[in-house]
Amino acid sequence: MRIRDHLAQTSAPAFRFGQLIAAWQSSTAETFADVHALPAGLRADLAERFGSRLHPLTPLEVQRDEQVEKVLFAAESGARIETVVSHYRAGWDSMCVSSQAGCGLGCTFCATGAVGLVRNLTADEIVAQVMHPYWTREGLPRPASVAFMGMGEALANPHVFDALTLLTDAGYAGMSARRMTVSTVGFAPNLTRLVDEHPQVTITLSVHSPFAQERARIIPLEERFPLAQNLDILDRHAAASRRKVFLAYLLIAGVNDSNDHLAALAQLVRARSRPELFHVSVIRYNEAAGAPPDYRAASSIRVDDFVRGLTVRGVHATRRRQLGAGIDAACGQLHAKYLAADPTITLPPTPN
Repeated sequence: MRIRDHLAQTSAPAFRFGQLIAAWQSSTAETFADVHALPAGLRADLAERFGSRLHPLTPLEVQRDEQVEKVLFAAESGARIETVVSHYRAGWDSMCVSSQAGCGLGCTFCATGAVGLVRNLTADEIVAQVMHPYWTREGLPRPASVAFMGMGEALANPHVFDALTLLTDAGYAGMSARRMTVSTVGFAPNLTRLVDEHPQVTITLSVHSPFAQERARIIPLEERFPLAQNLDILDRHAAASRRKVFLAYLLIAGVNDSNDHLAALAQLVRARSRPELFHVSVIRYNEAAGAPPDYRAASSIRVDDFVRGLTVRGVHATRRRQLGAGIDAACGQLHAKYLAADPTITLPPTPN
């Protein structure tokens, strides 16, 4: 984004940006000096203004299990983030990107929330997770869908909107908006902006309890932007766009898995203006660093029963398949080693 603006300000021909993007997506160009399609003077100018490296993120570590690959990236500022790609046996891949280093919302189920906010990622850093040549090494295809479900609350970072614009720009990443998912715990002002500016993007709202006081203990943002306010926004969006909306429900044993929770959640969905467009994804809680020690995963049988209970009450619901728990890559587990018991790890300063 910054580079494109700079090229426009210097009256460089529009095709120069395309040449730069082609090099950025390649697996061979690591610095501006490597982009031989650009004139030498322009390469030098870009290196002077933006640093020598072409990519704003550097892979530090890769972890894999049978179907998941997690990469720890370092930004030029020193901030660390994690990006996850899930390889599904049906033959397609999905990428989970981070929007912040850490997170300042303090959701109790989430390791990222235990870190606190280090800083917002720039649009370039968000997009770089998707477009990094690491993913296309050895001729591998780039993942076909992108979910903003990694570290951070996506809608608390205004740069996410620029990132969505870049990813869906035919002259940049050229991805379909319908292959984008933004997950939020309910940052209502920017949820309104999202449905207005990117109505084709899929939205997942984390619910985790139908009861306001209890939800506030799990998701403190409830006190600022209540669940009811966010559901009203999604009500209007579903009616106008006819796009399906997803409600995530993380099932924690003894906390939010009772029959009362089940009945109240079903009633919450049935009260929507277009309830057939709302779908509940029930997620079994994953043990997360920094979470309360009494948080435990509901049994697999209870998760299935909860889904079945929603279904018989007329609510569209499925159990979300969880991958990557063994390498801390599943829902709520990302922390980019900020919480590691390693005295050599220090947080970069938080910008003003």
